[in-house]
Amino acid sequence: MDQELNPRIEEAKQGKRQLLFVDASHFVMMAFLGYLWSITRVFVKSPSGRQRYNVLGAFNAITHELITVTNTIYINAQSVIELMRKLREKYTSSPITLVLDNASYQRCNAIMDFSKEVDIELLFLPPYSPNLNLIERLWKYIKKECLYNKYYEKFADFKSFILGKDKINSICGM
Repeated sequence: MDQELNPRIEEAKQGKRQLLFVDASHFVMMAFLGYLWSITRVFVKSPSGRQRYNVLGAFNAITHELITVTNTIYINAQSVIELMRKLREKYTSSPITLVLDNASYQRCNAIMDFSKEVDIELLFLPPYSPNLNLIERLWKYIKKECLYNKYYEKFADFKSFILGKDKINSICGM
């Protein structure tokens, strides 16, 4: 893995390549208690249903920019293709490498064929190695900031808080 990833990191640092770490996160609108200690009973407001907000993101390792595709159904191969289209439109003249985990929808023939069509290189991480995917850390932090000990009355508020531009920019250091 190091022999494949390290040269691409160096190229990205020199501005010769776009290196993006890709993964999906599924935000569920429900109660997530971070810490709760009380002598007496405490009632915590919580949404009644389970609504999901799915985010497929590509995190640029050098510029710390986040490009996303979102929906409320599920992430599949079409979502990945939509993300690749967005990335190719954004980075028209430079080579693109996507670092992906081993989700089945990322390894299907449709993804492999489309990546060749739009000239995007796919680099797959070894199985069971989420610690190597930078975007996993971003998702963990966003979940901590947006879900733990928070109550959202409306799903629209929940969605806008998760990917609010100010929040993403402050998290990514932009």
